[in-house]
Amino acid sequence: MSLVFRKILVPTDFSETAETALYYAKELARQFGAELHLLHVAEDPMLLAGWTPMAANPTAEVGAEAAALREELKNLFSPEERVQLKTGVHVIAGELTGVAISRYAVEGEFELIVMGTHGRGAVAHALIGSVAEKVVRSAPCPVLTIRHSAHRKAAIDRLREIGAEAGTA
Repeated sequence: MSLVFRKILVPTDFSETAETALYYAKELARQFGAELHLLHVAEDPMLLAGWTPMAANPTAEVGAEAAALREELKNLFSPEERVQLKTGVHVIAGELTGVAISRYAVEGEFELIVMGTHGRGAVAHALIGSVAEKVVRSAPCPVLTIRHSAHRKAAIDRLREIGAEAGTA
């Protein structure tokens, strides 16, 4: 059995963790000769339109903001990468992020999703959940989750603590 990915999806929230995931995805796309698509999901279309509870009117049209976001996504690729990696950029507004990513992966027939995970603590995770976890559970294809390199030391320290606790029990 041969493993080949022809279409890779990278959801991004423009964080450093998402940037790290994009780095991995670019390398995978090069190795497989795959298309590489970036997706940004703005859950609340009012936020995308610049609407805040204090504002009387939205400060921008949703279409204009989405176009600006697509430009920002395009700028995450060099001109050479746009050609070499057969890139695409997409913005979805008004849907729950995890659901939108998985739905988009189905509709676009993606074969791999590469996304960052923020590695929040247990309490934060219990309160707000994890978009990456929701995507892993609902995606139609494999999901490669990438932690930001700064979280590596914290993860190693936690594993050592768990090992020490297990050894004393």
